[in-house]
Amino acid sequence: MFAVDVSHLMAQEATGKIPPLMEQINKGNWLPQQEAETLRDEFYYQNAIQAYVLTLPILNTIGMRDGSEATFGGGYNVLPIWKDRMDSRAWVPTPNADVIYSMSYLDLKKDGPLVVAAPPNVIGMFTDFYQRTLTDVGAVGPDGARGGLYLLLPPDYEGEVPKGYFAFKSPTYNVFLFFRTIMPKGENGPDPAPAVANAERTRIYPLWAVEKDVKPMEFPNGSGKQVNMMYPTGSTYWTKLKEYVDYEPVASIDPVTRGVLASIGIIKGIPFEPTDKQTAALQKAVEKAPKMILAGRQLGRPDKRDLYYKDRRYQNTWAGATAGWMQDSYLDIIQRASYFQIAYSSAPAMVMRTLDAGSKYPFATRDADRDFLDGSKSYKLHLPPHPPAALFWAVTAYNITDGTMTAAEQLMPSVNAFSKVKTNGDGSVDLYFGPSKPAEAPDTNWIQTVSGRNFLAALRLYGTGVEFFDQTWKPDDVVKLK
Repeated sequence: MFAVDVSHLMAQEATGKIPPLMEQINKGNWLPQQEAETLRDEFYYQNAIQAYVLTLPILNTIGMRDGSEATFGGGYNVLPIWKDRMDSRAWVPTPNADVIYSMSYLDLKKDGPLVVAAPPNVIGMFTDFYQRTLTDVGAVGPDGARGGLYLLLPPDYEGEVPKGYFAFKSPTYNVFLFFRTIMPKGENGPDPAPAVANAERTRIYPLWAVEKDVKPMEFPNGSGKQVNMMYPTGSTYWTKLKEYVDYEPVASIDPVTRGVLASIGIIKGIPFEPTDKQTAALQKAVEKAPKMILAGRQLGRPDKRDLYYKDRRYQNTWAGATAGWMQDSYLDIIQRASYFQIAYSSAPAMVMRTLDAGSKYPFATRDADRDFLDGSKSYKLHLPPHPPAALFWAVTAYNITDGTMTAAEQLMPSVNAFSKVKTNGDGSVDLYFGPSKPAEAPDTNWIQTVSGRNFLAALRLYGTGVEFFDQTWKPDDVVKLK
């Protein structure tokens, strides 16, 4: 038997003092029933907000897949290519009009291990559906821009892995294929035809299929079509997320995120049946969470890690994290959500400081006066001579909310090094933004914006040179025209 010292309890009763947490929480008693129910509902709502923030990379990919397959069809052999370049009719987060896009969505549960014969000189990647990179493809990938055979294995694959492939096991059955091919300079600007022909050399087939049973490749043209490949904005967000959780391995989502999802009723293999009150909270969360992410982007990071320069307004959308959103000691989930609100695909080649091979994407949301860029106003952007881009540079205007292209009469709000850009005598370039063409702007150097709508200006540098990294070359801030 243990003796119980009750003297301290008697002392509490005598003095009327109780421990701080008891004092804080209703004097050590259960809460009133109504307050307990209100707090439980608030907790559910807050967990739904966190669930949105944590899973946006997944729904970003699902939105692209669903929109693509609804328009172009699905299957391992279907590879949509934007053969006449992508423009504002494609609702995709920060699409690039200055390369030829090839994008498809592979299902390793349905088709088993798949082989992808990648053409040479591709800038691309494979990611799982959480947008974690399986591998770069191209100059920074294992094929070294020579092209090669990539073998994509399902997460539960335990069979033979033949020699001769760049083999990668995906944490998810669904895999995103994203290839970009470079257009050469043509007579009147970039010439898509050679880049399209190179992209159409891609071949995809099941590892163990005999040749006669392999479906022939299809390359539907995505250009000129209105296609919605954005992530869901309503209750579909949660039903699509539940379908994903049920389809993919448990381990494809980390335990903490699985716990957050479980708190709102999304558990693999268990029916998702929110009450009317929970359904309302989920709807509120899917409306409020994007605004919270946008507010963070608008107000900026207190640590300023997202600024490229000490004397310019350009931002780094990775804020110095790895391609997997790791900072020095933590996973940067807020920066990750900020990225996937307006963009997709994050690969080492986009983050590493690789000379003349990778790519960089500084972007501006504010002008030199630190005012937000306003589509109703006119601006000039001066690019100093010799942009450090061994392949090419480009500047594009995007909507700030979701990263779609600004949708004006000018369907392709972008200018690149292969366009017929007017160049100054010293090799520098002046680009212009505005709802109508500023008087001093050459037609070739003007990007049209939409009145009454904010926008961001993104500079792309493909084959980034050392002058960018040591900051001996810097783009000027965007300047308002008087």
